[in-house]
Amino acid sequence: MTTNVQETSANVADVIVVGGGNAAFTAAHAAVTRGRKVLLLEKAPRDQFGGNSYYTAGATRIAHNGLEDLQDLVEFDERHPVSEVPPYTAADYAGDITKVTEGRNDKEMTEVLVKEAAPGLRWLKSLGLKYRLMYERQAYETPEGGYLFWGGLHVGNVDGGEGLMKDHLAVAEKLGTEVRFEQDVYGLIVENGKVVGVKVRANGEEQELRAESVILGAGGFESSPKWRQEHLGEGWQNAKVRGTPFNNGEMLAAGLEIGAAKGGDWSTCHSVQWDALTPNNESNRELTNRLTRQSYPLGIIVNNRGERFLDEGADFRNLTYAKYGKVILQQPDSIAYQVFDASLRPMLRAEEYEMPEISEVIADTIEELAQKINVDPAALSKTVSEFNASIDTSIAYDPNVLDGRAAKVTPPKSNWANPIETGPFYAYPVTCGITFTFGGLKGNTDGQVLNEDGEIIPGLFVCGEMLGGLFSANYPGGSGLAAGVVFGRRAGNLA
Repeated sequence: MTTNVQETSANVADVIVVGGGNAAFTAAHAAVTRGRKVLLLEKAPRDQFGGNSYYTAGATRIAHNGLEDLQDLVEFDERHPVSEVPPYTAADYAGDITKVTEGRNDKEMTEVLVKEAAPGLRWLKSLGLKYRLMYERQAYETPEGGYLFWGGLHVGNVDGGEGLMKDHLAVAEKLGTEVRFEQDVYGLIVENGKVVGVKVRANGEEQELRAESVILGAGGFESSPKWRQEHLGEGWQNAKVRGTPFNNGEMLAAGLEIGAAKGGDWSTCHSVQWDALTPNNESNRELTNRLTRQSYPLGIIVNNRGERFLDEGADFRNLTYAKYGKVILQQPDSIAYQVFDASLRPMLRAEEYEMPEISEVIADTIEELAQKINVDPAALSKTVSEFNASIDTSIAYDPNVLDGRAAKVTPPKSNWANPIETGPFYAYPVTCGITFTFGGLKGNTDGQVLNEDGEIIPGLFVCGEMLGGLFSANYPGGSGLAAGVVFGRRAGNLA
């Protein structure tokens, strides 16, 4: 128990940044390059730093005009000359956010994100971050031996989330930002209506650290079972935590305690299909994003009754994956099985479906597969047979586009329907993996925190997952890291 409280009236920095992920470090870089003295406080030990950003694939959604437009941003790859990267316009970007959130996105934030994501990445590259085209995640080989990118999400960090955060830390050290680890910030200091510092537990003591401005980039509440159950609903306490175990909502509570308003949708989150049975399938820093199972649009998904329950081909994976974790959670025993046949298996993402200790079930027949996953063989055989018989085979299969090759069953599979008929057959048990929560503090487009009356709380800024308003129910892949860059940079430019 810590009882010794150290207080100081002197500022330890011009700007204190709370958090240690992509948004927090971006905010710190923006502030320090303006000549501000910056102190970044990370809750995790150094060997566990990086917030949720560390656990990502590094995918970052930006608007662009195709491969030629990206040449100055991405590392050269010998496959570039035989690659086609379709343009992804600002209108495409805004339209995708509006579509997947069903119009519940903050329009001003969306406009800023769409406009500033690409310049933000180029600015970070100028500081030392490295980007590439994501061939293994966002492109399929063409019959001619080239590569065609799809889905609007084409750029990612070299070495994924791990590379992203290593680069961020190296930039911070180069720029002279002071980074302290194992700093448990639990409260804000307010004087005369202005935030002037933070309360922190560190090294067995409680301290008060002061600055002209405080930027909150400490993530949502996804790692707190209690908060998940309270805000997302019954059953969410059982979801698997994909990322950092340190995002427990403590800084959200600190902001609300001093009068900040809630922003965005507190009842929904980003959640995905996640390996259900592999040991150590939470907050795994070795496997990180490899525990996701995101080739589901190629096959079918059944619950433990052998029934399909969603449209696997409703849209590009980037635009559906973040909402399907919730649907899995709602199935009996919160488990489901992705099913593929031998013709589809080679197309699955190697990084995810060939990882160590993967939960994989293989059988020569559908009936044998069902027995191995404790599903009624007759039920699964019926599902597969009806699915196979309903496919419109007059339409050519093309995984690079919304091909309209549908299975006309209930629920339908709107695109990429291929019969499950060639053995051996494969099943991958999946459950719900929670990534981050969509509700946060209310802020304006500069990241200034607002109170219930819509007034700015002087001295307090917010970015990253803590800034509510952009997403609801679903989200386009890669827009989280993009938002961290854009609004982290904006907060750092003003703090």
